[in-house]
Amino acid sequence: MASSRTVPDRIGYFGPFGGQFVPETVMAALAQLDDAYRRARRDARFQAELRQLLQSYAGRPTPLYFATRLSQALGRGVRIYLKREDLLHTGAHKINNALGQALLAVRMKKRRLIAETGAGQHGVATATVAALFGLECEVFMGQEDMRRQALNVFRMRLLGARVVPVTSGTKTLKDACSEAIRNWVTTVRTTHYCIGSVVGPHPYPLLVRDFQSVIGREARRQLLAREGRLPDALVACVGGGSNAIGLFHPFRNDRRVQCIGVEAGGTSLAPGHHAATLLKGRPGVLHGAYSQLLQDREGQILSTASISAGLDYPGVGPEHAYYQLTRRARYAAVSDAQALRGVQLLTRTEGILPALEPAHAVAYLERLVPRLRRRAVVILGLSGRGDKDVQTIADRLNGTAAHRV
Repeated sequence: MASSRTVPDRIGYFGPFGGQFVPETVMAALAQLDDAYRRARRDARFQAELRQLLQSYAGRPTPLYFATRLSQALGRGVRIYLKREDLLHTGAHKINNALGQALLAVRMKKRRLIAETGAGQHGVATATVAALFGLECEVFMGQEDMRRQALNVFRMRLLGARVVPVTSGTKTLKDACSEAIRNWVTTVRTTHYCIGSVVGPHPYPLLVRDFQSVIGREARRQLLAREGRLPDALVACVGGGSNAIGLFHPFRNDRRVQCIGVEAGGTSLAPGHHAATLLKGRPGVLHGAYSQLLQDREGQILSTASISAGLDYPGVGPEHAYYQLTRRARYAAVSDAQALRGVQLLTRTEGILPALEPAHAVAYLERLVPRLRRRAVVILGLSGRGDKDVQTIADRLNGTAAHRV
């Protein structure tokens, strides 16, 4: 099996996971993208332009913030640092990848971007870079996600994007992905599909990982400057898995650093009530790649459920499946109720309102800290801010005892 230094291989496999399982009509587009990205990786001008945009437009580097009161609340002298991707332009880590893919689209002379979105953050980021580069933009979003992420729908439309409601299936992220692929099949000559996570056919898991690895590279340098050593653990939420792999990947060969991904446990771990793919899934093909999926015995994709639209997905990136297989990372699930507690914990100790997605990772700290040695150091990927989720949080907490600390 290939080492973590060499994955994916030339045809996009992370061990047994990954590959290209797509209609023949998009194979040429994937080959073009693969070639364009391999050239861009070696092109100093491309890399310089991306670095400049990340700095002057997106707001990098993001702070590595020592959460003093959160650390005190959790005890044992454990030091919790937050990698503040929530402070980026558009409010989440998604802009890192969207900028990189927009530059590639311009190189390939594609004048139209399409994207899928769940929580709306990737849709907003794609609409933002489309406006920046003067490209057409169309975003596919499940009708249910449009209802619970109405603020981001308005933001996308204000940016000039067309938001297409997806009414099939569960009307969430899985169905938005399927609809985006169907559209891409018929428009490949003029359209670049800007996938928002480390999912899909090769080279998407590779290029999205590389664009998001700026998170971990910065965090590594910042912690060494602050603490003079590497962290004991990295913690991040996992849906498709881009913010987590972006944090984990630069530490992949540091075996003493634990990598912990936190999935959506929903209301229970019974089928159809969660989105904990790595805990409860089995290998299969979804949206162009072979990875872990939530599926029944006949291979039909199961319904998912999560308070967080961005984690509400029945698959996961193939590199995460590979990390689980090789035991480089471990994965846990946090319930909707625990995620709400995570929101409250961070908001009331640090004055930082997290999105519901990273709130799952915050909540997991209460489980993790007692297992760590005293004075351990933890970096948590705070992938997005919670403005978009305020109404959902209010609806869940209103009239219940859950809002009382």
